Amino acid sequence: MSILSGKTIISTAIGAVAVLVTAAAAQAVPVVPNFTQGSMTSHTETTQKITETINSMDYNTGYQYSATGSGVTANGNLTPGTGDQQVTINGVTSTWTGITNKPQFTQTTPGANFQFTETYSGPGLSNHTIIERVTEVTSVTDTTSIFQQ
Repeated sequence: MSILSGKTIISTAIGAVAVLVTAAAAQAVPVVPNFTQGSMTSHTETTQKITETINSMDYNTGYQYSATGSGVTANGNLTPGTGDQQVTINGVTSTWTGITNKPQFTQTTPGANFQFTETYSGPGLSNHTIIERVTEVTSVTDTTSIFQQ
């Protein structure tokens, strides 16, 4: 009789487990996310490399003439003669005013000490400057958005 009772107990226990599993499945509820607030953070980095070339040209549109000294004598007028000069390069014609003739100087006393300086700067390109500059710019943006219902 004890063996029969043992079988009954085992059978009852298995039946009880089956009932519990079935009852748990019948009571399940779907989970739906629901929130009322939150935040979002973003980080952005941008790097730019900028190369600049500055090309500067200075032009003289006329002329400069000077003469100075001691122990020399000018023959004739001290003002140089001027006139239009013209040149064509690659189909582009340029005209400017330049010196056509200049005063002549001689030593006042041959063999004596003297000093003489004569300078002439004509029209055209007088200075050409090239500057190359490289700039690197880095921009960093951090954004935080906070939202709520």
